[in-house]
Amino acid sequence: MKGFPAVCIITLALIGFCARGSAAANPSRTEILFDEGWKFCLGDSPGAQAPDFDDRGWRSLNLPHDWSIELPFDARLASGTGYLPGGIGWYRKSFALPARAAGRRVSLRFDGVYCNSEVWINGRSLGRRPNGYVSFEYNLTPFLAPDAKGNVVAVRVDHTKYADSRWYTGSGIYRHVWMKITGHVFIEPWGIYVAMPQITGQSAVVSIQIRAMNDTAQAQDATLTSIVKNGAGKTVATVETRHSFKPGERFLFEQSARLANPALWSPASPNLYSVASRLQIGKSMVDEVETPFGIRSAAFDPEKGFILNGAQTVFKGVCIHHDAGALGAAVPDRALERRLQLMKELGCNAIRTSHNPPAPELLDLCDRMGFLVMDEAFDEWAKPKKKWIEGWNVGKPGLDGYAEYFDEWAIRDIQSMVERDKNHPSVILWSIGNEIDYDRDPYYDPESKGYTPDKPSAADLPAIAARLIKAVKEIDTTRPVTAGLANITVSNRLGLADLLDVVGYNYLEKYYQADHARYPARKILGSENSHALSAWETVRNLAYVGGQFLWTGIDYLGEARQWPARSSSAGLLDECGFRKPAFYFRQSLWSEKPMVYLSAGVSGRPGGERAPRPEMVPHWNWQVKDGDPVNVIAYTNCEKVELFLNGKSMGEKSLSAAQDRVLSWEVPYAAGTVLAVGKKGASAAASRELKTAGKPERIRLDPDITSIAADGRDLAHVEVSLVDSAGNFVFTADNQVSFEISGNGRILAVDSGDIRSHENFQTASRKAYQGRCLVIVQSTSEPGPIRLKATSPGMREGTVTIQTRRR
Repeated sequence: MKGFPAVCIITLALIGFCARGSAAANPSRTEILFDEGWKFCLGDSPGAQAPDFDDRGWRSLNLPHDWSIELPFDARLASGTGYLPGGIGWYRKSFALPARAAGRRVSLRFDGVYCNSEVWINGRSLGRRPNGYVSFEYNLTPFLAPDAKGNVVAVRVDHTKYADSRWYTGSGIYRHVWMKITGHVFIEPWGIYVAMPQITGQSAVVSIQIRAMNDTAQAQDATLTSIVKNGAGKTVATVETRHSFKPGERFLFEQSARLANPALWSPASPNLYSVASRLQIGKSMVDEVETPFGIRSAAFDPEKGFILNGAQTVFKGVCIHHDAGALGAAVPDRALERRLQLMKELGCNAIRTSHNPPAPELLDLCDRMGFLVMDEAFDEWAKPKKKWIEGWNVGKPGLDGYAEYFDEWAIRDIQSMVERDKNHPSVILWSIGNEIDYDRDPYYDPESKGYTPDKPSAADLPAIAARLIKAVKEIDTTRPVTAGLANITVSNRLGLADLLDVVGYNYLEKYYQADHARYPARKILGSENSHALSAWETVRNLAYVGGQFLWTGIDYLGEARQWPARSSSAGLLDECGFRKPAFYFRQSLWSEKPMVYLSAGVSGRPGGERAPRPEMVPHWNWQVKDGDPVNVIAYTNCEKVELFLNGKSMGEKSLSAAQDRVLSWEVPYAAGTVLAVGKKGASAAASRELKTAGKPERIRLDPDITSIAADGRDLAHVEVSLVDSAGNFVFTADNQVSFEISGNGRILAVDSGDIRSHENFQTASRKAYQGRCLVIVQSTSEPGPIRLKATSPGMREGTVTIQTRRR
């Protein structure tokens, strides 16, 4: 920004800083998680914003909360949003201000409310926000009751137009809420911007901009001190700037620090730094914000694709929606972490937040775990896309959605996304839209035979895109802007693609070479791609293509083909996070860790571009005669695989000679064990086996973690497997399993991954699908053991204990 004081550079300091959010250690700023102790009512309650409204009959709950996921599936609702309802809901919370808030500024931040929210404090409206994905903050201070009295915050959420999306959205205050207490001279919300204008092997210049405000009627002499620490917590630089605030003035502090021998951020080494910006008036500290950041250089090149820290890097990416199956849209942090851990295991290094701003915690995790992120704003612009009601491309679509609010809110919403997310080193690209140019949904090519003047014209898109790009770059110029284009020939002709810093191609690999030749300065990225091997080989063979994002990483609610399916099955993982055969095929392409995977079938051609074929499944219980042929296939990244049936070799096959990277054998069936041994050179590097299983006789419970925090939020995911008397997994079992929990926890949700199941996710019972299901267990706020028991008629029960501890 122009017109501010000269930058000050200081390279060494010995001053420490206090921990953010601790009232004792840091009285200047306190951030309180405001999730507990809310009242909720499903249905409209006129007048519920009034402080004295009688809410004694309302349900008590903690946030985050998604009411849609709690309700029954109904075939009469919309396939696009997973056959789950919306409606109107009210939330209320009574609270007394903590003593440390006396005389200070108090605000409330909502990380996401779906949708059309309005917030009141003590009966005074603070504002509304139609967008269900952006974060927003309101100042409560002018309307708070005196310290001795109580206060009431009320939130009305209107998701009456439930078929307003092409996928499941959820309904309610489905992300965290935070109370923030600061002085009246304070750092503005999302008011810190950390950038790296210069990075070499020996040093990095870190630019820090801090927007602050004097919300008083007096002049204030301020000192802004920023303390930079490395990942080990060692202070590596401080910067100090002074300014005399006028009454009511906003001011931008500009600072810079040079760091020697910086530890760079990358997916392989996600090194993080932090800067604590401390605002003082005289000798009193009135505000402090700690901002994590990473040091990395990132650029796209028309010939070399994507360059990270000077090295060519390929996006091995997946698109993901914001829901988490049985949890709906209210996804605890640990569930997000587990999903990303599975993506790391896959060999994935990039996430596209399709098609909306994600939970802030997802980006925090991507920073810490090492993922490149395409942060996306919109799925539709000024005209509505088709929202399928009866089934995908079936019947008459609905047209409700964000387009209704786009003209009024789009610039504010996309800038809210960029402001919030601009310091995340994981965020590499801003995406202004997904398939906005899709032919006839809703924009028509003005030169097509089907176009008439009453239809939305694609010729309008460049002007809209230009406004969005300008809005992004008013805040951040360090990252390129992209969009996932679906109709590249029209977007090329109309100039839409030329406006983008990086052009995203959705399922358009066939245009890469021609467009590279025609537009030699263009930077190309596969923004949405199929699982086809050919789509990946295109990336591997064309150095100028930055990478790909598969559709999709994980199954998600909505965008259902047709009842009884209520979810999309496009993922590498199912809704439970169970690995599908396609997961292993992709792992064989992307992971460097030696692996081999086996599946079998009695008919159909194995492998091919759509590998794995539906008939190929991971079990060895076939209803055929001994000696009848069974197809066995293996996916691997090893040089060779040798297959054994009951200890006898069925032959060794080389990956280099495999068709479509799928190794296949025809094996004479015999009950027992099929074993695949992956080899590098002459040495075994990985193995996988299938065993003939007997009837299911007992239940095995396997938690992903055995110790969780006693904070009322942490989770354990317990995989429930049906096994025979010898402990062999029974893939074909579909028994009904019931669950009981005791101790300091609760069952948050139960699922099986079966997208045709209409069982309620909150019941303590589930029919197994492909031999298993999942129980998600959540802690209480008291430490102690959680005991989970699973039973099914005629089977031995399974039990597991999970410890919860103070942290």
